[in-house]
Amino acid sequence: MADEREPAAGLPVRRQERFNRIVDLLVSSGEVTVTAIASELKVSTASIRRDLQLLEEQGLLARTHGGAVAQGVAYELPLRYRTGRQGREKRQIAAEAATRVSGRQATVGLTGGTTTTEVARALARHERLTVVTNAINIASELVVRPAIKLVVTGGVARAESYELCGSMSEEALRRLNLDVAFVGVDGISAAAGLTTHHDEEAHTNHVMLSRARLVVVVADSTKIGRLAFARICGVADVDELITDAAADPTEVAALEQAGLSVTVLPA
Repeated sequence: MADEREPAAGLPVRRQERFNRIVDLLVSSGEVTVTAIASELKVSTASIRRDLQLLEEQGLLARTHGGAVAQGVAYELPLRYRTGRQGREKRQIAAEAATRVSGRQATVGLTGGTTTTEVARALARHERLTVVTNAINIASELVVRPAIKLVVTGGVARAESYELCGSMSEEALRRLNLDVAFVGVDGISAAAGLTTHHDEEAHTNHVMLSRARLVVVVADSTKIGRLAFARICGVADVDELITDAAADPTEVAALEQAGLSVTVLPA
């Protein structure tokens, strides 16, 4: 079809963009209509109906007459549908984050997430780097890099985030010492701290950051001031936040007042 150009891997580009937009609307308003989405994205209503069918098969929504509603209360879009969102900003954040790694024998921890995946890519050319991760997708990208020593925790895999979580993962992390840990979040605020959608994921991430001398949160502006279900830790437990220029200045000021160093990158 004319509106579905194929990318290098994964979903067709336009379909992934549509999935992202449909889910954004479901998160914000709880429902979508076929005609409104088709008009906004300038595609046929038939294409939107097929998109809704595919998303329903994934358990991400329930179709209704003329549209769809969110499926359940706790709503988390699987990572494979999130990779196209704020892509430029995430790559910019990742490039800045990579400069926090000094020395040719540093040990770096990476939690799962789209921004930490970009950090992994930015670090891929470093020499004699040890990377510890509980994210399957990050491990699959770095395992082919001969200059990187890769350590992958055990644990139970979460399909939504590709992260290995639970007691096996945490026990492995407790035996390690990290120079720097890069943490991805679903929300960060001065009052609530670092939050994510899943409680086991939050606990495993907390264990990782507790093993690091330097903890850096990498989060695009859509996560600033946002609150998710499970708390990872308070802002006092991390050293720096790196985000993009669209971050809410009021929220950034509150984080700084709480003692967190915030690096806001230029547009």
